[in-house]
Amino acid sequence: MPDQLDIGSLLFIAYRAMGDRVFAAITEAGYDDVTMAQFKLLQRINADGSRLSELAEAAQVTKQTAGYLVDQLEAGGYVERCPDPTDARARLIRKTDKAQAIHPVAVAAIAEIEAEWAAHLGKRRMDQVREGLAKLREITDPYLGR
Repeated sequence: MPDQLDIGSLLFIAYRAMGDRVFAAITEAGYDDVTMAQFKLLQRINADGSRLSELAEAAQVTKQTAGYLVDQLEAGGYVERCPDPTDARARLIRKTDKAQAIHPVAVAAIAEIEAEWAAHLGKRRMDQVREGLAKLREITDPYLGR
């Protein structure tokens, strides 16, 4: 049918809806000094820290844009720059305790959204969606296994 959306569009709509709700929950929890762009970059920082070039690649933005967002996050107390123990010339961006405090807020919002979606779709269908997307990740996620 010509009026049906392709799977990519359908996935994007669901992704955007979840992202907007998680971001709203974070804002409502008092983290109202973070923009959506900053939040998306913050999500991509590895537990042990990330180099700026890695963040830019993962967020699909230029290194200059990533640097600008990191500068803003650092000024807000969400990240810190530290020496990279594996390369004296490099710096790692690490989340601070303030940034770590956002995690449970986001996890709770995601759980609420997924429960609503499961109620709408039914448990069996929701499990199938999750299984199908997890399987699809094997051929679509360039960061899987990194």
